Order: sequence, then structure tokens, then C-alpha cells
Amino acid sequence: LRTHQWCFILFNVLLFHVLLFGADLLEQYFLHSLPLSYTDAKALEIRERARKLDLDPLKANLSYTSSSTVPCPDQEIFLLIVVCSSPEDRTRRDVIRQTWANTTGSRGYSVLTVFAVGKAAAASSQLEISEEAQRHRDIIEGSFIDSPQTQTQKMLMCVEWAVTFCPRARYILLTAQDVFVGVPSLVGYLLSLTQLEDIYLGRVVHHGVPDRDPQSPAFVPVSQYPEEFYPDFCHGSAFLVSQDVARKVYVAAREVPLAVPPAAFVGICAKRAGITARHSSRFAGEKHISYNRCCYKFIFTSSHMREDELFQSWKETSHGEDCSL
Repeated sequence: LRTHQWCFILFNVLLFHVLLFGADLLEQYFLHSLPLSYTDAKALEIRERARKLDLDPLKANLSYTSSSTVPCPDQEIFLLIVVCSSPEDRTRRDVIRQTWANTTGSRGYSVLTVFAVGKAAAASSQLEISEEAQRHRDIIEGSFIDSPQTQTQKMLMCVEWAVTFCPRARYILLTAQDVFVGVPSLVGYLLSLTQLEDIYLGRVVHHGVPDRDPQSPAFVPVSQYPEEFYPDFCHGSAFLVSQDVARKVYVAAREVPLAVPPAAFVGICAKRAGITARHSSRFAGEKHISYNRCCYKFIFTSSHMREDELFQSWKETSHGEDCSL
């Protein structure tokens, strides 16, 4: 190829990356939320109560009683991943177990992946869940029927379980079952952090609007949440919190209505505890990122993944040469 042809190819490669990441990086560095003040008396109270939490009484008094076959180890877990799943989607859980969740560690640091479900509406499905839980020992099951209306209860159950039964998990990633998670890249990023507390990280949603349509399954009555907008919160496809943030969300949750969507619920709790949602463009939010091996080695998540895509992305990013920036 001639020199001008090489230049044309290089220009197109650079243009592709600018279009792919440029807007996200601008959002990350210029639209970052301003830190909240800790001088608010309520926030200070929540933070102090979270610091002094007595975990033993909580184990018998969860807001939504859950049965769990997950043995959370006594030693520190660097990254706990909780996948919010539907009881009937056993095939998807098996694919996740065989792909990106098929690891107990990264860079020498321990990783534990569990699944959170509510009770199945059908007795046959419930029996299958019980058998699956006994076989894999990685399922947290709530006492409520799993439905679109109980997803915030499921989110609260996830936070409560992590705080109560897995208090030595340093970081907690809450994610949906249709998401690819780049565990090595996420662990590498977490190891680079200098701030170890108040970590609430994901793709930040600015000025989220409550659904006021009474016919909608996500309807939020004004009586339950009168504000025009939600505070900044991390998109529910996947977001990460440090253990101290999980404890603060747990304490603040007692005064936040369950009528709001799960991700907004966590954002409201975080704001009440004086915690700011931090944006990272490496979380895809609701977007599906077209597969590219080096891209998938860099990002933390990609949504709306088909099962064959999960196998391909995991296999090709788990092996082979590293990628340059």
C-alpha cells in the first residue's frame, strides 16, 4: 500500500475510536456530578448508623426473608457479583456460569458470583429452582413472587444479603442477566483506585423522570415520589458499590419508597447518605456494544447479549495476546 493509503486507513481507525468513546469520555470528565456535602445532618446520621451496624440481629430480620444456599467464605472477597435473574431463566444462568462467571479469582484476588431470584409463580418452576440451588449453591432466593413489580424488592434483598451475609466483600457489582461482564478489566480498574470508600460507579443517568402513567407497570405515584426528577443514579444494567456504600444504602432504604425503579431506588438512598454517583464510560448502560476482542478486553459491561455472543466474547477475551490502548 502507498503512504496515502496507509494514512487513510489510520485516519479511519482513529475516527472509529473517537466516535465510539469520544462522547462517553466527554460525559465522564465534563458532566461528572458535583460531590455532595456531608454537612447534612441526615446524611451524617445515616453514615454513622451504617458504620455501627450490628450484623448479627440482621440475619434473622431481613426486610424480605431470603433463603440462600450460597456459602460466603470467611476470608475477604475482592469482588462479589450479584446477578439479578428470573426464576425461569435457568439456561441463561448456566451460560453465565460457563462464561464470564467461570472464575473464582482475577490477578490473585477472589471473585464470587451469585444469582438473586424471587419465587417462581409456577410450582414446577419453583421445584426446579430449589434443585438448581442445591446443585450449584449460588442462588439467593427471596420470599416474594418474582415479577416486574417486585424488582426493587429484589434489589433491596441483594443489598441486604451482601451486607448481612457477605460483609467481607470489598466491592459489590449488581448486574442484569443479559449483561457481559469483563471481570479482569473491572478488577484491574478497582486495583488502581486510591479512594477506597464511597464508591458508587456505573453509567450515570442524569435527570431521570418518574413514570407517571397509571397504566404502566413502572408507574410511580406522586404520593410515593413527588419530585420531578430522580437524583443522579447508575443505570441498573450494571453498577458497582463498595461495601461501605452497601451498608449506607441499607440504612437509608428504610425511608425510601419501593415504588420507584430499582436503580433509582439505590440512587435515592445513596444521595441521602451523601454519596455521589460516579460515571464511567466503560459501563455500557443499556447499550449493546458490537463485539471486538480488544474492545471487550477494555470495557466493563455490554448489555443485551445473546447466549452465543457470551460464549464468543468470553472465549476470545480470556485467551490470546493483550491489546494495546
